[in-house]
Amino acid sequence: MNREITAPENQLSSPIRNFTVLLSPTPRGARLARLLSTEQLRTWGLPLHPADHIVAELAANAATHGRVPGRDFRLTLYVVGDTLRIEVTDTRGDRLPRLGSGRGLLLVDALADRWGVAPGPHPRKTIWAELNTLGA
Repeated sequence: MNREITAPENQLSSPIRNFTVLLSPTPRGARLARLLSTEQLRTWGLPLHPADHIVAELAANAATHGRVPGRDFRLTLYVVGDTLRIEVTDTRGDRLPRLGSGRGLLLVDALADRWGVAPGPHPRKTIWAELNTLGA
């Protein structure tokens, strides 16, 4: 699902852009997450790098460590102001990522301006990363 939402004129001068899609927790789903996010960023006229690398790492983690057979993971991209937020939600809320447990999160930590984990609702967790894209 791809949708664009425009905020009321008195709140923001630019639209809130939003893209979300459910993908299978497989290597193919992770690759598709990167391809779809790249095309969406291109459509919005935003830089592809380093967002494409962050999406690739978070989607690969969802397909590898957050995999539950029969349950998809969700990729969400949205832009508010000058910030691009990337979210990957999986259904393994019991397996929280730890910085230093693998090179993927070290890469996300190095590339993102901010990142973190948001729990729930059970059994989900969302790993998010933010990039200050338009102000740079």
